[in-house]
Formats: sequence, C-alpha cells, structure tokens
Amino acid sequence: MRQQPFVAAGVVVAVVAYAVLATRWVSSDPGWYASLDKPAWQPPDWVFGVAWPYNFLAIAVAGVTLALRAPARTSGVWLAVLVADVALALTWAYLFYVPHALWPAACALGAGALLAWVLAAVAWRALPWTGWVLLPYALWLTVATSLAVGFATRRTPA
Repeated sequence: MRQQPFVAAGVVVAVVAYAVLATRWVSSDPGWYASLDKPAWQPPDWVFGVAWPYNFLAIAVAGVTLALRAPARTSGVWLAVLVADVALALTWAYLFYVPHALWPAACALGAGALLAWVLAAVAWRALPWTGWVLLPYALWLTVATSLAVGFATRRTPA
C-alpha cells in the first residue's frame, strides 16, 4: 500500500494541531503580551493576521502536494521535519505565553526557524514551487526568532 494518503493526512493533522494549539496559547494572557516592551523592528499587528493564515495554508498546500507527487522517501522526510518544526514552534508558543519563559522560548523558536529552512529546501529539491511557497514561512520564523530574542533581552526580571 502506498504511503501517500497517510503522509498527506499527517500534514493536515500537523497543520491543524499547529494552528489550534498556537492560537490557544497565544491568546492565554493577552494583557501580559500587551504590556511587553516591543522590539523596534516588530511589525504592526495586522501583519501577524496576514502572515499566519498564509503560513498555515502554504504548509498545508506544499505538504499535501509533496505527499501526493514527490517520492515516498522525500515526502516522509519532509513530514518528519514538519512534525519536529511544529513541535518546536508550539514549544515556543507555550513557553512564551504561558510560563513566560522568554529565553527558552527563543531557543525553541530558533531551532524551529532552522527547521523551517530545511522544510523549504527539501520541498524545493522535490518540487521547486513548493519550496518557494514555503520561503515566507522560513523568513517569518526567522524574524519571529529575532523578536523572541528581542523580548527576552528587554524583559525585566521579576
């Protein structure tokens, strides 16, 4: 039996889990986030509202396409990297927004950003347009990592 449907389903499950859990943790304490001293390079709030839906859609489209059209080994590797990337990004969301552990959160997101670049590279090698579609995600996590470090350096110890 071919693994394509299972990999495609894994992509969808990973993206849905990413979106649901990140939204849950990001909205857990909005007053705390609003009170933070923001880095000067933080984009306006509306950019987040555009970037995240694009990122989730891009990951889903690229991942399902790779699952259905790329060699089985490539799509399996891509899914494994995606799951690790999602785990790291969710670790960031939890650590940043729930216990407010800013430095560990920044480290988790930095590792996730590195994996986002790996996702784009693996996708590009298999189907170049899918790699291009994922570049904004990799760039976004890279910028988000710089913001996470910026928040951590500005945080006054409690």
